Formats: sequence, structure tokens, C-alpha cells
Amino acid sequence: MSGRADEIAANLDAVRRRIRDACTEAGRPEDDVSLVVVTKFFPASDVRVLADLGVTDVGENRHQEAEAKAAECADLGLRWHFIGGLQSNKAAAVAAYADVVESVDRAKLVGPLSRGARARGAEVDVLLQVSLDPPGADHRSGAAPADLPDLARRVVEADLLRLRGLMAVAPLGEDPRTAFARLADVREELVREHPGATVLSAGMSGDLEAAIACGATHVRVGSAVLGPRPAVQ
Repeated sequence: MSGRADEIAANLDAVRRRIRDACTEAGRPEDDVSLVVVTKFFPASDVRVLADLGVTDVGENRHQEAEAKAAECADLGLRWHFIGGLQSNKAAAVAAYADVVESVDRAKLVGPLSRGARARGAEVDVLLQVSLDPPGADHRSGAAPADLPDLARRVVEADLLRLRGLMAVAPLGEDPRTAFARLADVREELVREHPGATVLSAGMSGDLEAAIACGATHVRVGSAVLGPRPAVQ
């Protein structure tokens, strides 16, 4: 392996060990939690290294970069997760390559995503992005928990979209365990209404243990696997 491949392999081993240890700590089987490696700003050559190391799911958050990389790596059979803020005028194009769209936070995205899925002729898995910010805070992306029932219903009714669960980011400056405990409650309500929507995408390089303790089924890890983002973006 090249030096870069060795570096990625060592980092990946360390992250997989963290996931295993967090699952053990939470009394969960280690295959309960899937790793999505966030490859934004990293070259397609890194994606190929990841695929060689057994990574099956990769995440991107900028449409133009994601579209190009997914096309360049189409032969690898990866599952592409779109995890960034989504503009409604780009949603149909994102559905043309993304297998999972994790950042659906408002109703106006549903129609374009459904159109894109129809044009592609394939189902797209959808996660509703929920905001964990307290009321009145300067919100990062995400729907308010009170808006989720209507948003979920719209996704369920849309052609070729499959409601799979929730995604969230811990608010800045708050103990992630406290935020993810709130998320667990929100998830419980969603699953009561939609029993198939069991995916919980939460936790990143710095807080994946807290997310797993609160029931995350997917963690989105970039820098802990691939290192600091390249300066040229």
C-alpha cells in the first residue's frame, strides 16, 4: 500500500475500534452501528482506498463535488449519502446519484427529490434532519421536532422516496450526550408512527461515542479517518 493508503487504513482501524468499544459500553452488538466516511474535499483516489478497505458508505455535502465523485467512482458499488444543506433547485439532481439523502428538513425538498428518483428509476432513502437546538437559538440546519410528523407524512406519500429515519448534529457548546438523549426521545415518537424509520444518523469524529450511547445506528466520520481537510477547497 502507498503511504496515504497506510495512513487511511490505520485511522480507519482506530475509528472502527472506537465504534466497537462504544457499542460494548452501550451493551449493543458492534454490527448495530454503520460507519459513513465523509469524503468531502478529499480526492476520488481516497474513496478508492476506502472501498479497498471495506468501506461501503461514503458521505458528501456539496452537490457539485458529490456528483462528480460519485460518477468517477461509479464502478465501486458504494452507497452515497448526501449529508449537506440541500437547496430545492438542486434536490432532483442530488437524487440522481445519492442513495441516501440525510438532510431533508423542509417540505419543499420532497417534490424535487421524488422527481429525481423517478428520473433515475430508483428508490432514494430519506432521513429527516432534526434540529437539536433549544428554541430561539441560532439554528444549525434541521426541522423543529414539532414539524417532523407533517414532513414524515409527505415523504411517505411521495413516489420512490423511502422514509428511513432521522439525522442530527449536536449543537455547538452543549454536551453532545444531553443533545443526543433528546434526539432519542424524538426518534421514539417517529418510530411509533413509522415503525420502519429506525435509522438514526448521529455522531461525528468528536462525539460518536455519545451518539452510540443514545442509539445511533450510523455515525458520520471524516477527519478521524481521512485527516485534516485539504487547505485547497
